[in-house]
Amino acid sequence: MTKEYIEVRGAEEHNLKDIDVEIPREQFNVVTGLSGSGKSSLAFETVYAEGQRRYIESLSAYARNFLGQMDKPQVETVEGLSPAISIDQKAAANNPRSTVGTVTELHDYLRLLYARVGTPHCPECGREVGEQSAQEMVGRIMELPEGTKAKLCAPVVRDQKGAFEDEFDRLVADGYARVEVDGEPYDLTMERPDLDENYDHTIDVVVDRIKVSTETRPRITDSVETVLEEADGVVKVVVPDPPEGASEALGGSAARSTGALGDADADDADSSGDDRLVVELSEALACTHCGIDIPEIETRSFSFNSPHGACPECEGIGETKEVSEALVVVDESKPLKHVFEAWSYNRSYYQTRLDAVAEHFDVSLDTPFEDLDDSVQEAFLYGTSEEVVFKRRTKNGTRRKQKRFEGVIPNLERRYLDTDSDSTRDHIEDYMSVTECPACDGSRLKPASRAVLVDGTSIADVNRLSIGDALEYFEGVEANLNERQTKIAKEILKEIRARLGFMTEVGLEYLTLDREAATLSGGESQRIRLATQIGSGLVGVLYVLDEPSIGLHQRDNDRLLNTLEELRDLGNTLLVVEHDEETMRRADNVIDMGPGPGKRGGEIVAQGDVDDLVATDESVTGEFLSGEKQIPVPAQRRQAEDVLTIEGARQHNLKDLDVDLPLGCFTAITGVSGSGKSTLMHDVLYKGLARRMNDNTSVNPGEHDDITGIENVETVRLIDQSPIGRTPRSNPATYTGVFDYIRELFAETNLSKQRGYEKGRFSFNVKGGRCEECGGQGTVKIEMNFLSDVYVPCEACDGARYNDATLDVTYKGATIADVLDMSVDEAHDFFESSSRLRRRLKLLKDVGLGYMRLGQPSTTLSGGEAQRVKLAEELGKKDSGNTLYLLDEPTTGLHSADEKKLIDVLHRLVDNDNTVVVIEHELDLVKNADHVVDLGPEGGEHGGELVAEGTPEELARTDASHTGRYLRDLLPAVDAEGPRGERVEPETRDMDHADEDGEVEAAPATDD
Repeated sequence: MTKEYIEVRGAEEHNLKDIDVEIPREQFNVVTGLSGSGKSSLAFETVYAEGQRRYIESLSAYARNFLGQMDKPQVETVEGLSPAISIDQKAAANNPRSTVGTVTELHDYLRLLYARVGTPHCPECGREVGEQSAQEMVGRIMELPEGTKAKLCAPVVRDQKGAFEDEFDRLVADGYARVEVDGEPYDLTMERPDLDENYDHTIDVVVDRIKVSTETRPRITDSVETVLEEADGVVKVVVPDPPEGASEALGGSAARSTGALGDADADDADSSGDDRLVVELSEALACTHCGIDIPEIETRSFSFNSPHGACPECEGIGETKEVSEALVVVDESKPLKHVFEAWSYNRSYYQTRLDAVAEHFDVSLDTPFEDLDDSVQEAFLYGTSEEVVFKRRTKNGTRRKQKRFEGVIPNLERRYLDTDSDSTRDHIEDYMSVTECPACDGSRLKPASRAVLVDGTSIADVNRLSIGDALEYFEGVEANLNERQTKIAKEILKEIRARLGFMTEVGLEYLTLDREAATLSGGESQRIRLATQIGSGLVGVLYVLDEPSIGLHQRDNDRLLNTLEELRDLGNTLLVVEHDEETMRRADNVIDMGPGPGKRGGEIVAQGDVDDLVATDESVTGEFLSGEKQIPVPAQRRQAEDVLTIEGARQHNLKDLDVDLPLGCFTAITGVSGSGKSTLMHDVLYKGLARRMNDNTSVNPGEHDDITGIENVETVRLIDQSPIGRTPRSNPATYTGVFDYIRELFAETNLSKQRGYEKGRFSFNVKGGRCEECGGQGTVKIEMNFLSDVYVPCEACDGARYNDATLDVTYKGATIADVLDMSVDEAHDFFESSSRLRRRLKLLKDVGLGYMRLGQPSTTLSGGEAQRVKLAEELGKKDSGNTLYLLDEPTTGLHSADEKKLIDVLHRLVDNDNTVVVIEHELDLVKNADHVVDLGPEGGEHGGELVAEGTPEELARTDASHTGRYLRDLLPAVDAEGPRGERVEPETRDMDHADEDGEVEAAPATDD
């Protein structure tokens, strides 16, 4: 009999305190609690890890040799386990060849669809091409209406110069009498055409004149075979008076009416031949009009990861590096001799060329570049069409040389390709930017692959569609396919529509299929994997998810929850780590971890539904759910004196936006997923300011007209969710500088002084005090051949990172390894005598990271944790004011109690005369903003507009704003009900932001 629960007994992984818990099977379970309370330890490190370990142990001994031995989690027993699948916040692959289409397998189905039912066309002229046997050609001719008269011709000469007298003699000798020359009929037994040998001519031999009927089929077959032999595999069918339906019978778009020259675009519209129908049928896959052979169509023809399908110019990347005019000429107001950043006038080679070209056009080198005529500017940048006299002084006099001027940009491009010098190549790369490949227009595919059409649409066009638009397109595509194509495509289209539907259900309809996977957020990549799992249709599986609501607008979150409930209803068990209130309310069972973070957590405070949590006095989560505790609304909003204005932003889906960002205020940028928030802040604002303020030519700002008000900003700092380090050697203590102070304290102990240990002795990055067996990493990497590498604790130091001599030194009874194993909260209490160390640790506590271990490898931090570590490090710097801080969803992974601390920190930054701009979906943070910029109204192509801007209250009164409608429940000044209608009377706060103890602490500004 199947167990009703997954029973966990004696779990002690990380900070879990010997807990027992029963998780109902085939239900939607949420694990919540304060940040660092042990949620992931229970869900991932215990339940999921045990499921994985048992699966590995079920394999053969041979397979286990490759997979290695997985450590058993610190738990007595886990019973009732199902096969476990983890869907976590792992970032998408960094491979530039990986796209949304490839990671969802949609591109594989598209390749199959186009290879099986696609119709090849000529990439040059667009005419349909196809390979047919003689029997298939006869079959198409027989589809003409009964009694239709036609001529079967062999094109023996096509658009060639000459009189062709010998050719006419040969044809007469072979028994052919009738020909068409340039569309005009001739009888060679009566007259020979007199052709001008200086013009192109086309000669078609009329092999037979037929009347379509069942009786004439054998004759038509013989004639077609004769034509194929005479014309090297091509048959031209001419229907002088085509009946209705003749074009479709002979091949639809392949059929074309011709004029005197056999050209569909003949100028003489009144020509007697214009109403004829001419169709060319070919044995080979080739365009008979252009003389282009088309490669055989296979599934790999549509793969940009295969040489059979990839664009040869960009090799399937879709982008190329080119010298940018905007980087070569940064300031057009500079004089001509100094305007080209890559060409220094002080070097004689460049001086000679600039002098010569200036003299050639009779302009002064001191003339500002912007004052020159466009033609002269073009000549300097891209070269001259006429020759220029170059003069060079030598000891024997002046030497003159006359040749065309190459141009600054072609010169840089040539040298970049020809040079063997890395330094020269690096220098020229400073003036290059990544641009869309001009050969394939960013589609990544060869011309022949792009010319294969299904329902008149290429695979490149489909890839450019958003998931929502692609679903709409494929819903109606069968109506335009013939019976044979419909039968072949039926199952393929079913799979495509199913996958697109799942992606739409999890709120990703705004993503385009050709979007690079590396540009997806952790939340987006997680929801893609979730959609893939729904598509698999598995039953009886345990799904463990890590905050799937991250990066989702409240409107989209409701759809995600419907999807999770659908997974549950299939017969699966869901174990979801989550802080989102709506997710908890929709769950069947909620497990609240706590009561505090780190060592003060690891216990189950409450379990049951939301009402059970609310009824539990010890549950901090329950206090927020009941409204007993809240994140209050500010009593007043700050008013700005100056603004930073983005003008004409039109990168990606932004529609020529003008946006004002008040300086000295707290601004939130909101909107549904895909509405253009990240594009506005990252691509336009940050990169635009980095280029303008720091003269950083390595960044390429998104398209916009201007950013004004920069003079009121001293510095700009982007605090994003990128990792703080890429190796296990990096950790929060080293990144924030805390570890420097700790090493100084250990170096000042009596034992250190006796042994002569300096501060460097306690670094695990240099020889001396570290364990040399693992190089100070605490772990040893075991290479797993074709699998991911596995890290196991070092046997020599048991993961401590240091050698025994270093570990002899203690401070207040703790070794340096013990300190690195402490949480921030523990270290804050432990180092009570060091004021500057406590100040730094207090900053980490203030941003909600009190639970984090000081030595936790940076590679294991979530995006939200990495961002808050950076924020703490910024808070520790000397604050001169007038700094613009840009943050991207800083509440990621935070419980409401920790979110309250973070909001206090952000207010503290603004109170110190700085400006904070935050991209955020979390409404408790949005309601604390002084100003909100709401983008939308939808995602993708239907977004990119400014829906509303103003205070949160003004936004809430805007019916067109999705964000505003959800804000209504949280703002006491707005007398309107939001979509969820669960109003708890919100608190207000004055602008003196108290910490959790009700005390106000000034922001420490140190340069210790």
